[in-house]
Amino acid sequence: MEPAEYDRMDAAESSMWWYRALHRRLIAALADAGGAVLDAGCGTGGLLAHLRSVRRDLRLTGLELTEPAARRAATKAGVPVARGSIDALPFADQAFDVAIAADLLCHAAVEPAKALSELRRVLRPAGRLIVNMPAYRWLLSAHDRQVHNARRTTAGRLAAELRAAGFVDVRATYWNGLLLPLVVAQRKLRARDRAASDVAAFPTWIDATFHAITEIERRLPFCLPAGSSVLATAERP
Repeated sequence: MEPAEYDRMDAAESSMWWYRALHRRLIAALADAGGAVLDAGCGTGGLLAHLRSVRRDLRLTGLELTEPAARRAATKAGVPVARGSIDALPFADQAFDVAIAADLLCHAAVEPAKALSELRRVLRPAGRLIVNMPAYRWLLSAHDRQVHNARRTTAGRLAAELRAAGFVDVRATYWNGLLLPLVVAQRKLRARDRAASDVAAFPTWIDATFHAITEIERRLPFCLPAGSSVLATAERP
């Protein structure tokens, strides 16, 4: 990402409604899993720090592409963060019980087929892969350009890619569906000339409202048929 985007992320990810909603879903996807966990593309370490506080049983490791970002994440989370590419992970075969790739396969510097092959390699048999991706190519916007996103996907396409990479028990669902109309308006109507990403501090009441809406959606007894993100889980055979 642009250096300024790491600063934005670092400042926002512990409080901004979207990060809090994402982290809740990732932690729920981890629910009954344990052991060694890799956060590939851990950014500035927000998820690792949150996991360290709520899941003391996990052995956490992060991965970031650049040295400054890796140092920043390690300082924030207090866990080891390696420097390297997801396309060629610097870890031994079957090193992890769980691997998380949150908004990473969409990145311009990533080759998804290579990345999924590497994630499969470092997972132990029956290890769990958790992937989050931005949804719908038609939603590509100034935000994506600023954070170097080159692709967005659908639940069906992501599930097919995971199966093609050799994963089983694949489940992919949309989320942030209740707020999708606002996302479309922000990305397609108001943000045509914006150079910055959508990562920012929101007024307290707006942030609280948006997060409450994501919590209502999370508690629904069914998955919505559309959303601005796709969350998938899969297993290495």
